[in-house]
Amino acid sequence: MPNSASTLIIPVENQVRELDAKLLLSCVAAERGFPVILGSRAFVHFEAASLPRGVYLAKSMRSLSNSMFRILRLLGHEIVAWEEEALVHPPPDTYFTLRLSPSTIRNVSHIFAWGQENVDLLQQYPQLPANMPIHITGNPRGDILRPEMRPYFDTEVEKLRKLYGNFILINTNFTEVNPFIPNVGLFVPSKDGQKSRRGQAGIGMSREFADGLWDHKQAILEDFKQLIPALERAFPDLTIVVRPHPSENFKVYNEIAAKCRRVKVINEGNVIPWLLAAKTMVHNGCTTGLEAYALGVPAISYLATFNEYYDYEFQGLPTKLSYQSFNFEELQHTLTGILEGKLGVARGEERKALIDYYLAAQNGRLACERIVDILEENGYGKKQPPSPPVGTFVQGWALAKLKASVTNLNMRRPGPNRLSYHDHRFPEIPLAEIEQKIARFGRLLNRFGNIRVKQHSRHLFRIQG
Repeated sequence: MPNSASTLIIPVENQVRELDAKLLLSCVAAERGFPVILGSRAFVHFEAASLPRGVYLAKSMRSLSNSMFRILRLLGHEIVAWEEEALVHPPPDTYFTLRLSPSTIRNVSHIFAWGQENVDLLQQYPQLPANMPIHITGNPRGDILRPEMRPYFDTEVEKLRKLYGNFILINTNFTEVNPFIPNVGLFVPSKDGQKSRRGQAGIGMSREFADGLWDHKQAILEDFKQLIPALERAFPDLTIVVRPHPSENFKVYNEIAAKCRRVKVINEGNVIPWLLAAKTMVHNGCTTGLEAYALGVPAISYLATFNEYYDYEFQGLPTKLSYQSFNFEELQHTLTGILEGKLGVARGEERKALIDYYLAAQNGRLACERIVDILEENGYGKKQPPSPPVGTFVQGWALAKLKASVTNLNMRRPGPNRLSYHDHRFPEIPLAEIEQKIARFGRLLNRFGNIRVKQHSRHLFRIQG
């Protein structure tokens, strides 16, 4: 009999951040009988009307997804979700208006939580649907931070060390004020350069919060612009590798690097091998601070401009899991201690309790396994979601085609456009590279020998057991 399981549809927005983890989830699901469509989020949406009826795995529940969620439901797909930004979030009132929408969340059947803190936060949401199932599963991005998964990156780590020698990694996180295209920042600048309407990053924030965050982030960006050449001067035997956030404009960093000899600006591949290859990492409230902690890599949060509300209440987790330096002299002293082997990763019972509260599935069964368990327990492994009435499907089909046409048009507007932004975040990846990644997971975990992957269409792959 043909496989009647629901197709698991897994969209990827930021390839360097999400792909490896979601590919691991795809393999686990395919091994247990789920057909999987994995690939670019935008191109998944382009093909929503023609994909087999199944389960769409959303990475957020923002108001920006309202129309797509409605279309998916009209087409007969069910939606499960996790909150990609749950580990680093603002205080609840701002988080709820920024990251959650009553209309969007009503279309979700199950939520997969990173950990207990994620559950506690969601349960405070006034518009949380009654009896919404929230499952503490951990997240696939947490899976690939586990010690047993690190050999997956060995080849890349060795390559990076050969290319760059001993290096300090600087991870930036300034999309709000330095966006790749203007409308994804906090504010879209007017012709005279002033803040005008709210950009994508600011939708849902109060004007007061957004203004304060913009001012704070702008000040920190200026700090980092001074920091990069200062580190090159202070540590003449090391390379300084600047890794901008995938949604940032690299121009400001390239201009700095052009005036330096040992500063490299690179955003290639998953951040994990870069962290493992680096001597240490400097950031400011970036999720990579948590990733470094989990990997056992010393990290420092540089807080030359400090605001307790934004730095602790908003971006507090990665900062609290890192050493904290409030001026360049403190940073230089801490870096020297790390480089001389006197300091390792920041430890302590308080930090351990903090990461345990936020991140489940650090050991035992993989988060990927726990997520697939939930899908199976709810019958998705045996059947597709119910077929919608013909009229409902036709409405969804028409809306999906219309939305795809409008998005395609917007992607190709003159100037900085969404196509260049898409290709920046999800560059073309050949089938052979996906096959190689699956083979690496297979050798590491001694499984996935029956997994096959095919090119479904541009930017999309079909994975089956």
